[in-house]
Order: sequence, then C-alpha cells, then structure tokens
Amino acid sequence: MRSHHDMGGLEAGPVEATEHDYAPWEKRVDALMMLLSARGLLKVDELRRNVEALGAEAYDTMSYYERWISSITATLIQRGVINSDELGRRMEEMKAHHAAEPSA
Repeated sequence: MRSHHDMGGLEAGPVEATEHDYAPWEKRVDALMMLLSARGLLKVDELRRNVEALGAEAYDTMSYYERWISSITATLIQRGVINSDELGRRMEEMKAHHAAEPSA
C-alpha cells in the first residue's frame, strides 16, 4: 500500500530546474541538520522516518524545510536531547526577543 509521501512512479508533471535563493531560516535549518548529523545527534534515517510520519495534510501543506525542521524537532525529542516543555519555553523566549527588536 502506498503512503501519502510515496510519489515514486506517479505522474507529477515536469520538474522545474531553476535555482533560487534560500530564505535565511531555510539556510539555518540546513546548517542545523548538518551540525546535528556531524555530532551524531541526527541520522538521515531518523530525518526521513519523521518526515514520512507526518500526516498527509501536514506533509502536503508544509514546504521542504518545514518538513525538515518538524522532523529534526521530533528526532531531538525522541532522543531526549530536548523535551517539549523546554522547546515551548525557548520558542516563547525567541518570540519575546523578536517582538522587542526595533523594526528596520
């Protein structure tokens, strides 16, 4: 049985082979994945498993790097590197920090 993420062999139309600039947050997600991999805290199989574990709606509506950051987060929680309470606190700290920054 084919899962929602398995598109192998399906008609998907032409692939646009265009280069584009990555947003700063996308570059950070890529760098984070590389650093965690280099330190043995993330394996490609874990990344893939947690991307594939996303529900069909989430998988279909998230961008490539949104799937990655979701998977990285899930992996770090599964490994006990962080917990959801700590993650929530840090996210609130970052929101408050960015809200206090002057607008450019």
